[in-house]
Amino acid sequence: MWSKLVTVLLLCLGLAATEDLGFTYNDFRSDNLNLDGVAKFTPNGLLELTNNTVQQMGHAFYPYPINFKNSSNTTFSFSTTFVFAIIPKYPDVSGHGIAFVIAPTRGLPGALPSTYLGLFNMTNEGNSTNRVVAVELDTIQSPEFNDIDNNHVGIDIYGLKSKVAKTAGYYAPNNGLFQNLSLISGHPMQVWVVYDGVEKLMNVTLAPVDVQKPNISLLSFYFDLSPVISETMYVGFSSSTGSVLATHYILGWSFKMNGKAQELNLSQLPKLPRIGPKQTSRVLTIGLPVICVVLVLAVVWGTVYYVRRKMKYAEVVEDWELDYGPHRFKYKDLYIATKGFRETELLGTGGFGRVYRGVLPTSKIEIAVKVVSHESRQGMKEFVAEIVSIGRLRHRNVVQFLGYCRRKGELLLVYDYMPNGSLEKFLYDQPEFTLNWSRRFQVIKGVASGLFYLHEEWEQVVVHRDIKASNVLLDGELNGRLGDFGLARLYQHGTAPETTHVVGTFGYLAPEHTRTGKATPSTDVYAFGAFLLEVACGRRPIEPQAPAEDLILVDWVFACWSGGDILRAVDPNLDTNYVPEEVVLVLKLGLLCSHSEPVARPTMRQVVQYLKGDIPLPELSSLGITATGLTFGHREGFDEFASSYPTSMENAFSHSCSAAESLLSG
Repeated sequence: MWSKLVTVLLLCLGLAATEDLGFTYNDFRSDNLNLDGVAKFTPNGLLELTNNTVQQMGHAFYPYPINFKNSSNTTFSFSTTFVFAIIPKYPDVSGHGIAFVIAPTRGLPGALPSTYLGLFNMTNEGNSTNRVVAVELDTIQSPEFNDIDNNHVGIDIYGLKSKVAKTAGYYAPNNGLFQNLSLISGHPMQVWVVYDGVEKLMNVTLAPVDVQKPNISLLSFYFDLSPVISETMYVGFSSSTGSVLATHYILGWSFKMNGKAQELNLSQLPKLPRIGPKQTSRVLTIGLPVICVVLVLAVVWGTVYYVRRKMKYAEVVEDWELDYGPHRFKYKDLYIATKGFRETELLGTGGFGRVYRGVLPTSKIEIAVKVVSHESRQGMKEFVAEIVSIGRLRHRNVVQFLGYCRRKGELLLVYDYMPNGSLEKFLYDQPEFTLNWSRRFQVIKGVASGLFYLHEEWEQVVVHRDIKASNVLLDGELNGRLGDFGLARLYQHGTAPETTHVVGTFGYLAPEHTRTGKATPSTDVYAFGAFLLEVACGRRPIEPQAPAEDLILVDWVFACWSGGDILRAVDPNLDTNYVPEEVVLVLKLGLLCSHSEPVARPTMRQVVQYLKGDIPLPELSSLGITATGLTFGHREGFDEFASSYPTSMENAFSHSCSAAESLLSG
């Protein structure tokens, strides 16, 4: 504590911080750190960086600058140790983690919560101007930062793409064997960070609080911090929450320049709050005769109740389903979550079945439950195996499939709940407000990123087979997420799809799909092309009320392009509030994706590059595109179909799939 008083005195006199400064906090009852965000000190001496609130962040920094360099501009050695704990709201999932930070300022202006850990934002992530060094304890796997898993320790320079990372754990001091640790266990753990300014080596070690410091470091990284770190820097912690909640604590902290940080007095560290309700004992106060009578009545009533309840919540469970573990929901939980599938919880209905909003009784997570009929057992095992595989998909632009349940003649599919519903309702039927172009373009890029992930980045190829506006859902921040994987099919990279069953929505089906029945990534690209035109034009791919020459959207857009006025196709609801270059890019890309020849269509990797501006979109005329090359191919039956073409979400789904049997027989 004396070293801190000396430092304060020197700063008050206008002098630089000493080169061997050190400080130790065995609790935070009386010590003053610089806090911002939701960070606070608890009455019992804990440093609470975040609480159980969504999309928040907290920072805690030592309030005085520290001299990190000598006269030759070489970074000094330093070491720090701290004890932390992460207590999630739900036992098996947590909202992001903690980072020990060396930064040029106290606090991190402009930083974002969630995946950015309160350190950076979408603009400055990875920029060398950040001059930030961090050791992250990350509990979420973020593909955009190349995270190895959802439980790792990493060393970050300038941004959140860790220079080196490893799954959380430690090498036992007694035998050197690696032991895994869960960062969200709720138990306190100790971290040691040591930087050798001579060797240019940073070591990071992790262990449970009751285990002495291991002899082998978890991470070792050779890197000269001198070009990164300024002469004076601040040290502290940053943490954030996302949609899933957790509370992040620091119990004690020690830091030292040019020496070993003082060991923390573990016996003085403050206690963590109790996890779960306090157990209370109950003493029987009723006489034995009364107890016997009550027990008899309870047994009789319980037997009747059990029989009725079992019939009410009866499920279909076969032996092969036991292997799917958490992906198999109990019907009882879904029944309670949806308030008995009450009409007030109904989100939509149609030929696809019924979709209900629900809240899981234990975790309180919001879900969407799709109920479809399945009278036939044909292909059920294969279908369930595929939807469980789809449940492993993890991407910010893909709606998370959580699991399923079977009961009598019903199949229930469970997804993350998207509070803003489908994109379709913002395009048609006089919505409460119209999405501006900036939002639409962001949704388009998001869906393209998600579809690229399905086609090329996941362990298997996923062909969605039903891309359209009604299957693009918007989360609470109006980000686009591709959903409804009821028709999706999987196959291994480097192989060909086996299904020959034609499913999907008319107007989005590629010509070769209707002829051969083969659903491929290229047929998804075709449907994505129709989706691009739909979003930009505010019109369905087939508009039965339009004049004959404007019946097919892609033909009409092509006519506008060939006439030299492609912007005539823009949704009139946008007025002139859009970026012409972006709109032209989307319209031309929609035409290119809608080419009747599969080989002429781009891949989703190329689509993402076009939308980001990484590569220029080729001129359509240079590709030899003609009006006949852009039509849907087979025009027979359009007139007959147009009279009954679906104009609502309900009817669109009824044309998409007849029922669960068509799902299973595909």
